[in-house]
Amino acid sequence: MHVVLPDVYLTLATDSGTFSPGRLDPGTRLLLDTAPPPPADGDLLDLGCGYGPLALVLAARAPAARVWVVDVNQRALELCRRNAATAALANVRALAPDDHELPPSYQVIWSNPPIRIGKRALHELLTGWLRRLAPGAAAYLVVQRNLGSDSLQDWLTQSGWHAERRAARAGYRVLRVAR
Repeated sequence: MHVVLPDVYLTLATDSGTFSPGRLDPGTRLLLDTAPPPPADGDLLDLGCGYGPLALVLAARAPAARVWVVDVNQRALELCRRNAATAALANVRALAPDDHELPPSYQVIWSNPPIRIGKRALHELLTGWLRRLAPGAAAYLVVQRNLGSDSLQDWLTQSGWHAERRAARAGYRVLRVAR
């Protein structure tokens, strides 16, 4: 699978056990096309990395940063590690979500969150990770409209986050979330 952007070109190995193995899904593409450049250094997070398209673009765009990637799927973590090595992106660290090596805060979070895990589990997941945003940092989440992007934005706002729609295309929304 290929990720072709004006500033980054990646060839990624995928597998049927990961999200969207046959193509770069339109939501991920929208996030890659519309999120602002990541901070040049510090700790960046891809929450729910899959085989790594978001993580590897973060790593390529911010080579002095440490890009932490988490996923509950061990096959996805393995693929992300392999894809980072193939792309010579040594600044990627792929770990399970409960790994003690993970830093306490992040300068940016990018995620195509696992909406299908259910609303309660999703809210718990996002609450735990968004709490780790450094002061002044933001998360960029891509969510399909018919899978609840508008209700997620409302929930985030009601939970005390500043959540705004930054982009929309083909039924997907990119939400910017900050304190």
